[in-house]
Amino acid sequence: MQQPHRAGNLKQSNKSHKSRHRSKRGISAAVKGKVVKEFVRRNRHILKKEERRHQALQIRKNKRDEVLAKKRGLGGNRNPPFLVCLVPLNAQLDVQSALVILKTCSEGAIVSQSPNGILHVGLPNFKQRFSFICPEIHNDFSLIDALKIADTVLFISSALDEPVDEWGEKALALSMAQGMPTPVVVAMDIEGVHPKKRTTEKQNVQKLISKWLPEEKIMQLDKSSDGLNVLRRIGNQKQNVIHHREKRPYMLAEEVDYIPDAEGDCGTLKLSGYLRGMPLNVNGLIHITGLGDFQMSRIDGLDDPHPLNTGKENTKSDTMDAEITQVSVLQVADPAKQESLVTENVPDPMDAEQTWPTEDEIKEANMDTKKKVKKVPKGWSDYQAAWIVESDAEGDGDGSDQESEESDDDKEEFMSCEEDDSDPEVDGEDNDFESVADSEMGPTDEKYDATIDSYEEHEMLKKLAAAREDQQFPDEVDTPQDFPARERFMRFRGLESFRTSAWDPKENLPIDYARIFQFENYERTRKRVFKELEDSLINMYGFYITVHVKGVRQDVWKAYHNANANAPMSLFGLLPHEHKMSLMNVVLKRTGVSDEPIKSKERLIFQVGYRRFIVNPIFSQHTNGSKHKYERFFQPGSTCVATFFAPIQFSPSTVLCFKEKKNTKLQLVASGVLQSCNPDRLVIKRIVLSGHPYKVNKKSAVIRFMFFNRDDVVYFKPCKLRTKYGRTGHIKEPLGTHGHMKCVFDGQLKSQDTVLLNLYKRMFPKWTYEDCIVTDRDRKGSDVME
Repeated sequence: MQQPHRAGNLKQSNKSHKSRHRSKRGISAAVKGKVVKEFVRRNRHILKKEERRHQALQIRKNKRDEVLAKKRGLGGNRNPPFLVCLVPLNAQLDVQSALVILKTCSEGAIVSQSPNGILHVGLPNFKQRFSFICPEIHNDFSLIDALKIADTVLFISSALDEPVDEWGEKALALSMAQGMPTPVVVAMDIEGVHPKKRTTEKQNVQKLISKWLPEEKIMQLDKSSDGLNVLRRIGNQKQNVIHHREKRPYMLAEEVDYIPDAEGDCGTLKLSGYLRGMPLNVNGLIHITGLGDFQMSRIDGLDDPHPLNTGKENTKSDTMDAEITQVSVLQVADPAKQESLVTENVPDPMDAEQTWPTEDEIKEANMDTKKKVKKVPKGWSDYQAAWIVESDAEGDGDGSDQESEESDDDKEEFMSCEEDDSDPEVDGEDNDFESVADSEMGPTDEKYDATIDSYEEHEMLKKLAAAREDQQFPDEVDTPQDFPARERFMRFRGLESFRTSAWDPKENLPIDYARIFQFENYERTRKRVFKELEDSLINMYGFYITVHVKGVRQDVWKAYHNANANAPMSLFGLLPHEHKMSLMNVVLKRTGVSDEPIKSKERLIFQVGYRRFIVNPIFSQHTNGSKHKYERFFQPGSTCVATFFAPIQFSPSTVLCFKEKKNTKLQLVASGVLQSCNPDRLVIKRIVLSGHPYKVNKKSAVIRFMFFNRDDVVYFKPCKLRTKYGRTGHIKEPLGTHGHMKCVFDGQLKSQDTVLLNLYKRMFPKWTYEDCIVTDRDRKGSDVME
């Protein structure tokens, strides 16, 4: 009987007709009773030529108005004056002679001086005001603090002496690394050169300065007309935007007054000056460079002590000043809304405790213990060893002997990942490599030899040798012969792939991580905080205000005042959360000043934005991905990421890294930018155990010198092997009792090849944060810390 045809699953579907018009019947069939919203598409208006021209004119006008508004935001009668920092490029130059020329350049100039030594020059014919500060020479921190708040930096060189000496090069390097304000370069003493040689000398200075500032043209400063030209250029040139400063309120203190409290321990510090940057909130916190973070009690508005007396503008100025005088108290702190000075989170020791289990939970746990448990190396968690396969027939012989004995050695060899969290490191120091230097301290003899220190040279030689070895053979370590490798590298684990293998960022965190704060999304919080600050209705830009800072300790204030009597005192308003501690990651690039390698966990001085502190960072590679390889040394000419505990700060912020030399001088060893404040950044340390082929077969080989006993071979059997020539494989079985092992590879090995085994562990920085409170290097030779 003939089988009838049955249609299969693969039915033919013909292409629908491409018709733009559908009938009402077709539309109703397609809709099938659904309510369809009608969208009316409006035809886009195509601009004509005349309309496009008007639109371009309007865009250009808006941009021009924005630039003019920024330019007019400085120097006016109701705007803060141009803050100019005078920096000599030769230590022998006298800055005061340049100040004399600048303040006497115009007959109608209004010259006044604030109690802190800041010189104010007002030019009514320019309708502009200028403030001049002169930081101390050979004081790096004083120069940096002045450049942080200056609008313009005036570099002064000389045509008679060396235009740029060692101090000048250092000043240029520091200003460029931190974020240079608008630069102006002048040359003095050109009038003292023979008239026929003046042009040549000026060209020589220009050529030398062009190495640092290629776009800057040298100006002369010897006569009153020269001073007028310099002030005209300062007032009319385009200002450089320093983002980490413009996002926050800041102020240079021109008047300082300390009022002790009745108790006598603390007091109120009154700082007066022109407010710049963003609006200042009295309920927030402020950071005073050299003193620390404080709360405010009140903000007062005062009359401008250095006004411009210019007719119509003076009338407008008097009216606005009268308004400020009527409302002398601009803001008063609200204790309910005031931000706290708490920096750390208090961990709860009972947070991880559990209640007593019920009878059902006990029975269920007993049933689970009867199940077969996969053997996991000591210190490994479940997700780390998820790729480890069960022992096959090749290891049954060893397994039967182990199961029959069930000795204490077996319990130590294979155990649960939750059984032990012992740390083989001694006193919290990383002991995975042999110590390069037994001590970081110098000789204890008080009579320090200033010319030659044999101990320091010996330690430096050992450090350079260790850095060179790490550069030639990265992460390779020798397996100890007199100590079991399974105990020596107990905290390390093997990964199938460093790039793709999973690693839980919340696993086995140290207790210090319970003290810090973390954002759910750092970038989103940063954008929200900046947006709220820009939308703030309280804007006192350019007002001459007095900030009442409460809770300043008398002993700290006396130490600061005695050490920095002439240094500029700056105040920065903190954004929300910028006082709380977290884990900071900064990208650093080595400067060409020193070829000395910097070891991880070495004591360094950092300046991140407005804050300066001392930490011992750990270094890692600056790469994409979820895991970043730990670097033992920060090599010269390289770029890496430094991780350490520090208060939160929102990027962008420039970073300066200093190293203190034996003679208490600072050396700028690296500079960079703030990357993020993310405690979940995985810094993974890698060590490499190496072995050599003893006998080579087609796809298998006998490897020696990687381990020196049979138990270590069995312990590391699940780990993957690779070779320097690109082969991959695994350990098949141990041979003998001296650490020889039979390994299988994906191809035949070469006799000169080297077999490598990679082990990994996560690195955490130590809590070594110290805030730089008072600096007095010239007088005391050391830092006074809180």
